[in-house]
Amino acid sequence: MEELLLQVVLLRVFILAALGFFVAILATPFWTNFLYKYKFWKQPKEETIYGTQATVYQQLHAEKHKRLVPTMAGVLFWVLVVLLSLRFNLTRSQTYLPLFSLVAVGVIGAVDDWFNIRGIGGIKGIRARQKMVWLLAMAGLGAWWFYFKLGQNSIHLPGVGDFLVGWWYIPIFIFIILATANAFNITDGLDGLSGGLFIIAYGAYGILAMANNQISLAIFCTTVVGVLLAYLWFNVYPARFFGGDTYSLAFGATLGVVALMISNGIGLAVLPLIAFVPLVETLSVILQLTYRKIYKRKLFLVAPIHHHFEAIGWPETKVTMRFWIIGAVFAVIGLVIGLVGAG
Repeated sequence: MEELLLQVVLLRVFILAALGFFVAILATPFWTNFLYKYKFWKQPKEETIYGTQATVYQQLHAEKHKRLVPTMAGVLFWVLVVLLSLRFNLTRSQTYLPLFSLVAVGVIGAVDDWFNIRGIGGIKGIRARQKMVWLLAMAGLGAWWFYFKLGQNSIHLPGVGDFLVGWWYIPIFIFIILATANAFNITDGLDGLSGGLFIIAYGAYGILAMANNQISLAIFCTTVVGVLLAYLWFNVYPARFFGGDTYSLAFGATLGVVALMISNGIGLAVLPLIAFVPLVETLSVILQLTYRKIYKRKLFLVAPIHHHFEAIGWPETKVTMRFWIIGAVFAVIGLVIGLVGAG
């Protein structure tokens, strides 16, 4: 009987992933034509993170921006995940929060993308401070739900045990959501880079959720994997479109929610490994800012670090695929630690 139930669950996982992929593959050309028809062109970055002219970045990506690539494609993909989940995989305890995160942050990102398309705002988009306020509000609401409604107040460390953190769980939750959203947003700078890393991360958490008997959460993760495989099909070099902030922020923040939802807090413990490349990308930006402030010169030729490797001569495709490999290796390590240390 248990073997039959397992087969049914695995079949549901496969069907939703496959359905997500094929629906997205079929829908994408229509959405892409819309983006090109109405000229949703991404405006190139003109300023660096410290306010100077982004000359190195412009030199690296001048040809890409000359061919006019539209942005805001990510709306289609998070909408498809939401629609498929509402129809086939809606459970109060396991999919409400990820779906809320996708929609709430996706809308924030879409507004930012629209500002970029229209050339509105400080650096063609919502100002970072304003965007952070909205992300804080969303993360705060999620933290309140986790702490007061779900009773989450501890973190599990593999091989060590549970740590009771009490109300500190709220700022921890907020930090994780902001960190994952911004880390993947920073990483989303080369064709296909973040798409491959998202697929790896959500795949790893899908397995962890399955191992913890969180079936609906596992199916949600594999639905995301299926939909993003279709996204990656069109986003690999040379990209047909860019996902935009509505894609990277939404799927990044939701990955943080998924990590926090894995039973016993194991998902949070292995997040630095499963999202290792975005973590390094974020650290490279922090190091660049700190080093420049102290020593008045740059540590890397350009940050985040994927652009540094481009600047020293690596082709964009080589940087992307090598980062995928690194991401996959560390995700497997995190997955093994998560499976072994869940007890």
